[in-house]
Amino acid sequence: MSKIVCFGEVLWDVFPTHKKIGGAPLNVAIRLKSFHNDVAMISAIGNDELGKIILNYINELNINSKAVTVLEDFTTGEVAVTLNEKGAATYEIVYPRAWDKIPFTKESSDLVKQADAFVFGSLITRDAVSKNTLYQLLEFAKYAIFDVNLRAPFYAKEVLVELMHKADFIKFNDEELYEISAFLGSPFHNLEQNIHFIAQKTKTAHICVTKGEHGAVLLYDNTLFYNSGYQIKVADTVGSGDSFLASLISKLINGSAPQKAIDFACAVGALVAQNEGANPIISESEVEEFSCI
Repeated sequence: MSKIVCFGEVLWDVFPTHKKIGGAPLNVAIRLKSFHNDVAMISAIGNDELGKIILNYINELNINSKAVTVLEDFTTGEVAVTLNEKGAATYEIVYPRAWDKIPFTKESSDLVKQADAFVFGSLITRDAVSKNTLYQLLEFAKYAIFDVNLRAPFYAKEVLVELMHKADFIKFNDEELYEISAFLGSPFHNLEQNIHFIAQKTKTAHICVTKGEHGAVLLYDNTLFYNSGYQIKVADTVGSGDSFLASLISKLINGSAPQKAIDFACAVGALVAQNEGANPIISESEVEEFSCI
């Protein structure tokens, strides 16, 4: 299996009645590891009880935590999660937290140099320290995977465009695609036309757009691949997109055909959404049985 490094926020998702370990890059790392990839996490936690629990959890999963830095001056991240009647989540993301201050280290740069892929999101750019570390690490990435994750007010469109140009693979949801396409001056109103528009503008050959319950579209080397989604009863949507991305990456990097990869990823995303929390245990055999792949 492949060596993959995930960079960015590790934190606690705080629900009205409970809290769970999360953060999009960590959710991606956990799902990648569940499919037997060699995974490392680059982040920062506070020197506090919540940080120690996260670090122990990462280690228990055999995810490389050598580049998870413990900081004395900042506390471990927390996010207040609110679910509506359909299970869709909104987030209140406290600033600043330890993951805003991820330092650049030799350990982190060595991990990226050795990896087959480097996964990062846009939220990590809300603070200059972690943003500058990201930019330095991108210089060493063989295959950079950008998970666009628009959480107002924590993004600048100019930074998003810059990161898209640095990426080899970009993942959006449909609302994010339309927002960024409009910012770049797209004359189009059609999803596929805007995917091609972004690909041409940013010189990115691999782009995926998720469409919620309606599945996803994948542009892979000038060919579009589709999955129309799966009908499920949603428990909550927290982490479903992260598991989708991890599943898609795992299949593509390990040699699966693009159609098989997007079918598998949509099935995993659906299975996560019908469970509580971001990281329910899901086996490949369960995915195959659910989706009839």
